Order: sequence, then structure tokens, then C-alpha cells
Amino acid sequence: MKRIVLLISAFILLGSVNAQEIWTLEKCIEYALSNNIQVKQQLLQVEGTKADLLQNKLTMLPSLNGFGSHGYNWGKTVDRYTNAFATERVQSNNFYLSSSVTLFDGFQKVNQMKQSQANLQAMRYDTDKFMDDISLNIATAYLQILFYKEMLKTAENQLNATELQAKRLKILVDAGSLAQGDYYNIEAQRASENTAVVDAQNNLDLAYLTLAQMLDLPSTAGLQIETPDLELGSQPSLVANAAQVYDYALETQPSIKSAQSKVQSSEYNLFLAQGRLSPTLTLQGSIGTGYSGAAKILDTLVPGPPQAIGFTLSPEGVPVDVVYNYSYDPRYKTKPFNDQIKDNINKSISLNLSIPIFNGWSTRTAISKSKMNVLNSQYNLDLSKLQLRKSIEQSYADAKAALNKYQASITGVDAARESFRYAEQKFNLGSMNSVDYNNSKKDFEKAESNLLQAKFEFIFKTTVLDFYMGKPISLKRKL
Repeated sequence: MKRIVLLISAFILLGSVNAQEIWTLEKCIEYALSNNIQVKQQLLQVEGTKADLLQNKLTMLPSLNGFGSHGYNWGKTVDRYTNAFATERVQSNNFYLSSSVTLFDGFQKVNQMKQSQANLQAMRYDTDKFMDDISLNIATAYLQILFYKEMLKTAENQLNATELQAKRLKILVDAGSLAQGDYYNIEAQRASENTAVVDAQNNLDLAYLTLAQMLDLPSTAGLQIETPDLELGSQPSLVANAAQVYDYALETQPSIKSAQSKVQSSEYNLFLAQGRLSPTLTLQGSIGTGYSGAAKILDTLVPGPPQAIGFTLSPEGVPVDVVYNYSYDPRYKTKPFNDQIKDNINKSISLNLSIPIFNGWSTRTAISKSKMNVLNSQYNLDLSKLQLRKSIEQSYADAKAALNKYQASITGVDAARESFRYAEQKFNLGSMNSVDYNNSKKDFEKAESNLLQAKFEFIFKTTVLDFYMGKPISLKRKL
């Protein structure tokens, strides 16, 4: 039955993937976070840390333990409830309850609970950081698909234009109006552009495969992503500088929050080590009872034959009459179970004080190591801040460079487009050879490629900066 359910679930999942026509960036991220195995493992670790915290909270409560036994004894032994020797088989039962509570231990349990809380916060922030990394990787793969789709579209347009030109030249060559060499040059250009189309298609297929693997999909079949409007407008700009982004990210990024929580955890660990120098005071109590088969009580007295115990004497001191006494034979029975349980109850209560005097210097060593761990965790926090600042500064510099490149590429594309249009007119009139025409076309293609690369580089880097500013990863916004 379980296998059938799993197979049905797999078919449903596969069918839903194949039936899904459009995947938005938001849907890709949501799907990845919901189905990624590593994310599930991270969440399991969070649950495990929650269990540790609950356990440490419960250790502050009194302990309660019960004990019960049922046994038989053969041979000579002293019965614990009768203090008499027993030689026959004796049944015994013991019942016992004990409880203890720590009144003071140098606040070790309190600090252990606080350390668990800090560890839980750090684990949650680590999970958030892991999910953020997956989201950024998904966004990168998503933009790669969009980029290669644009590259494929551009390559196909260039190939179509060259094919039209090749057909026109073929007519002119057949009519004897143009040299055969010019046609061969155009054919070579068409072959090169056809290769560019194939390369762009291959890159697009690989980009789809990368995204499908990140989503843990069984295949790329049916995977089609949404193509949002990514026009940058006439005057794109950066909305904030690197310092502003860093100041905001310093207060919100999970990597920083995790490092701060780990500093707190190491501090509580130091308090724990120092608490081992303090005396420990505990309160203990117990109650117990039991039953013994050797415990007997008088059941009845059975009359026996009269026994002579003496004589009566005459005044002269002569025995006259024999004096008899009635005898009784006692019969015993085992004391009832309920009566023994009631009568054998014993209780105890005690205060125990443990004072550490010398333990091989282990506590002092633990304190020294804990101090080093506190310092090391502080270094890790400083390192996380430094890495965050470097990442933001690098992303900002890359975004600014991409913006400058994009703005310069717009002018370059316009100039290359006009140059190619002029070259095409001259070539069509026969005043330019095919080599110069192809060079002009290549310059135009390179300018378009540079513009496209700068555009997507700027979009991705601004997406990263928006992420550091606490904005959700999305392409549906004004750029």
C-alpha cells in the first residue's frame, strides 16, 4: 500500500510539473524551499535544537522515580521486615518512590537553558541564511535562462537577416551582377551565425537543466519560465550607496544574527564552566514500603491436653492434689498484604551539599577554554561583518560598473546599428565588399551582446542589493 501511495504521489508530482506551463521566479523559489532535501535537513536540525531546549527546561523540575520488585528467597536469610531468620521460601515485594530537586548549583541549569535558547536562535538564522543562498542561486539560474533566451533571439534575428542577404546575393551572382567571392563570404557568415544559434540554444538548454536540478525536478520537460518585462528605462540608477545597504544589512542579515547568537551561546557556556566552582545543594525525599511472606501473625489457639504444673500441700506439708493447667497450641498465618503495605511504610528527607575542592584542575581548564571560545566567536562575528561588507561593496561596485557599461553600450549599439545600416545600404548598392560588410555586422552583433550582458549583470546585482536591503527576491518591480 505504501508503495502504491508513493507511486501515485510521484505521478501526481510529475504530472503537475509537466502540466505547469509557466514558472515565475517566486514560484521557483517557493518550490525549491518546500522540496529541497537540504532545507528539510536544516529544518530537522532546528527541531532537534528545540528538543534540546525543552529538555534543558525540564531538567529544572524535580525528578521523580519509582521502583517495584517481586521475588522469592530460599535458604537461611534475615528477613528485612521481621529481622528474623527465614529458612523456607519467602516471597517479598518492595515499592519505592524517590524525588530530588536542585536548590542551587551555581545557576548551571539556568545558563544551560539560556545557552540552548541561543543555540536555537543561531540554528534558525543559519537555516534562514541557507534558504537565502538557495533563493539567490535560483534567481541566478532564472536570470541565466532569460539571458540565453535573449541571446538566442538575437542570434536568430542575425541569422535570418544574413539568410535574406544570402538569397539576394545568390540572385545577383546567378545574374552575373556580383562576384562569386562575395556570396561565399556571406555563406561563411551565415555558417558562423548558425553556429552561434546552436551555441545559444545549447546554453539555454543547459540553463534550464541547471534550474530543474536546483528544483529537484525529474526532468526539464514542461518547464517554462515567465519572461517578465526587464526594460531598464531611459535613466536606470542605483537607489542607495554601499554604506546605506551595509548599515541596513548589518541589522537584518541572518548570517550576522547567527554569529551574534553564537557569541551569546559561548558566553553562557563560560557561565556554565564558572558555575562548576560553586557548591551544589539538593533536596531529596523518598517513601517506601514492602511485603514479606515471613511476616506472621497469630491466627488461633488450639486447646491441648491438661498438663500437671504442681501440687497442693496439706498443713503438714504433705502433697495432696495435683494441679493441672490447660495448654494451647498457637496457629500462625502470613500477615495480609494490605496490612504489611500500611505498616511497613518508611519515609526520608535530606539536604545534600556538595562542595568542589579539587578535581584535577579540570574546572579551571574548562573555564580557560570557554573564555577562548568566547573570544573566537567574537572574531567570527567580526569576520561575518567584514565578509558582509566586502560582499555588499563588491556587489555595489559590480552593479555600478554594469550600469556604466549598460549606458555606454546603449550609445555603442546605436552607433553600431547606424554604421551597419549604412554599410548594408552601400553593400546593396555594390559600393562595399562583403568583407567590410561582415565586419560591420559583427561589430553590431558584438555591441548588442555587450548591451545584453551589461543589462542582465545590472539586474542581478541590483537584485542582490535589494536582497541585502530586506526586499523579497523578485523581478516584478520597476528597475
